[in-house]
Amino acid sequence: MSFKIDRGLFRYDFIDHHAVLCVPIDADGKEIRKRYLKVARRLHPDSCATATPEEKQQASQLLSKLVNPAYEKLSADRSRTEYMVLLSQMGKRLLQEPDTVILKTDLALRLAQAPTVDNLYRTAINKLAATQYDSLEQALQIIAQISELNLVYLLKTANRGVATAPPPPAPAPKHQQPPAAKTPTPTTAKYTPASGPTQPAAPQEESIVGQYLRRAQTLIGKNQFAAARVELQDALKIEPNNSRCHSMLGFVYFKLNQLKMAKVHFDRALALNPKDDMALKGKRVVEKELGIKPGTPTPTASANPAPKSQPKSEGGGLFGGLFGGKKK
Repeated sequence: MSFKIDRGLFRYDFIDHHAVLCVPIDADGKEIRKRYLKVARRLHPDSCATATPEEKQQASQLLSKLVNPAYEKLSADRSRTEYMVLLSQMGKRLLQEPDTVILKTDLALRLAQAPTVDNLYRTAINKLAATQYDSLEQALQIIAQISELNLVYLLKTANRGVATAPPPPAPAPKHQQPPAAKTPTPTTAKYTPASGPTQPAAPQEESIVGQYLRRAQTLIGKNQFAAARVELQDALKIEPNNSRCHSMLGFVYFKLNQLKMAKVHFDRALALNPKDDMALKGKRVVEKELGIKPGTPTPTASANPAPKSQPKSEGGGLFGGLFGGKKK
């Protein structure tokens, strides 16, 4: 099994041990140990009772060649301190060379453009950690995706405490040579991929928000609406202006008999995308259930009277029929 990764910090011949374990760069020893034990249990051959011999071999190689060395480096205070010094130096160096930074995932690009990074960064890392080694075939791609997030986080925090407002000029070290090295911070277009004129020209992995939506759709298909609501709410923390996310959340609230909350999200979806079919249908049905005229402003969300009977979806796909069920 090849362990070649050429994205994120790996692109600079640097082994990103934090990405291998999927822990934040500022994780302490206790957090690192807890994460390592969880990953080690997942990859240890004795824990893979139902795996094929080939899968057990892949898991064993990942554990011995990537995970164990990462833990050895980050678990001891001294080696972790030395490693963090190297990371800090790399962040400061790359801050002076933004043209060398290539980002291929939507989330890494959004993180680079965000005014603050801590919450978005930790949310993304925690979510990726939940499924990092579920598919051994995809493990290296996920590590690469995490490493891109780590790279952006380093760049955004390299001059923390020095800059006062974005976009500030990058700090100029004493050994800096050409004046042209004073480039804008990572929030500028310097972080766009260099592989083409526009971002869609480069093949991209499924975005973090896309993963949330896919999981929510699966849960909705199983009538697990409360769990789907959690996935969609987490997605909106990352991308609050995603109309698809708002319309799906409106549908979930509708199925949970929380009609006023459903209307709030249908209204928001239509404000973002007036042609959102799910939101258009959902708003009409919800307004009818609430007994209000179309276009009436949504009242402040509060306790919701449940309808006499809950409309049911009928036929045709995951959201087949959607709001087509009639009240008895």
